[in-house]
Amino acid sequence: MNDILKLTAIEISKKYQTKELSCSEVTKAFLDRISATNTELNSFVSISEKTALETAKIVDEKIAKSQRLALLEGVPIAIKDNMCTSGVATTCSSKMLANFVPSYDATVIEKIRNNNMPILGKTNMDEFAMGSSTETSFFGSTKNPWNTNTVPGGSSGGSAVAISALQAPLALGSDTGGSIRQPASFCGIVGMKPTYGVVSRYGLIAFASSLDQIGPFSKNIDDSAALLSVISGYDHKDSTSQPNIDTDFTKISSQKEIKIGLPKEFFANLDPKVKELYQDTISILSKEGIIFEETELPSLEQGISTYYIVAPAEASSNLARFDGVRYGYRNQEAKSLVDMMELSRSEGFGAEVKRRILIGTYVLSSGYYDAYYKKAQQVRTIMKNDFQKAFSKYDLLLSPTTPTPPFSFGEKSNPLEMYMNDIMTIPANLAGIPALSMPFGKSNNLPMGIHLMGNLLEDQKLFSIAKKIEQILGFNIQNPYWEK
Repeated sequence: MNDILKLTAIEISKKYQTKELSCSEVTKAFLDRISATNTELNSFVSISEKTALETAKIVDEKIAKSQRLALLEGVPIAIKDNMCTSGVATTCSSKMLANFVPSYDATVIEKIRNNNMPILGKTNMDEFAMGSSTETSFFGSTKNPWNTNTVPGGSSGGSAVAISALQAPLALGSDTGGSIRQPASFCGIVGMKPTYGVVSRYGLIAFASSLDQIGPFSKNIDDSAALLSVISGYDHKDSTSQPNIDTDFTKISSQKEIKIGLPKEFFANLDPKVKELYQDTISILSKEGIIFEETELPSLEQGISTYYIVAPAEASSNLARFDGVRYGYRNQEAKSLVDMMELSRSEGFGAEVKRRILIGTYVLSSGYYDAYYKKAQQVRTIMKNDFQKAFSKYDLLLSPTTPTPPFSFGEKSNPLEMYMNDIMTIPANLAGIPALSMPFGKSNNLPMGIHLMGNLLEDQKLFSIAKKIEQILGFNIQNPYWEK
């Protein structure tokens, strides 16, 4: 095993400064790893070897001249395939966009390029980010490197696997209802969803616009904080972008007393082994001086039902643009414009995407809007208020990231079973608050993540407390696949 692959992003940066490593050497090591493992894992849908090495050469020239590198400059990165990348196919893992090549960069891609971070390739995902297992991808399922018979989670499964299998030191994902944090839990890594608006959504192909947020995957907390610092900031091209925020999330602070709330609403849904692991972890952290209290947030019980009204409604609106007329898949045998649109959408979208479009169209239709969509938005407001009350008493809220360990392929064929897997993660999206998943142990030799939720725009505080928990628990993400 190449020792470069085991380095964290911060460690790679330091070795550039001391000239122990070149960017070309590091980039080539990860490209070779992708080449050796991607056939089995199917984590990447495209690999950008030429442009990655070209970027690495620019960084090496700066290193040779002893020029100071910016934060994470030259550290390779993998990108979820729903972020527009100029000149590179951006497919959302869908037949509908299988041949779509954007003419512009998403804001996050622009920031990555400006920071000279070699883009290794685009990662596999659930189609249009709709799923919790990466099984709905048009390009086939991605496998979990901890056990290739189990799913890596979703929808950002490819990005999570890229970190867990040492194919990349950093990756970007998008999170609409847990799509960063749930696969981070299943793959034994760190995944973070920032406060809504901290990272620009411009160029992110939308699923549910009021819920979507781009965030980092990494091996540890420090790397995630550094990557968020690179990609965050106000963007006039995104009307929901947060102005006047401090974008340096690497300033880890300490506080003498940490008080964390444990929402009772999540306890009943836990697998018994996960519950035992969770309680043991709370006991360990309590001995280190962290104060825990059970608390009630009644609206959390409505999280799943609220989400599966709001998200499909917004999806049905956002996906209306894919009609076969301007771009994307087009049926070539239709006899009329209406037939062409109907056939293009029927053939271009997969089953889960169609299901959510149908639900969304229904709840937005005349006669049902007030009964469903408006009511869901009212519950969402109540949920935000519940969180605000909780954060007036607690620094963070904590739960497991998922109610069960990673499951086998095809195990959750019932869509409702699959939806319940996101029961802990969905409320953070509905409220717009920051949340992250970090490893805290294993169940049946498979990793489990602990889920931390913070108050609005307190992303840095979330990282600081997560860093302390990371130091106490000391979970090693190394998995059997590292030796392959």
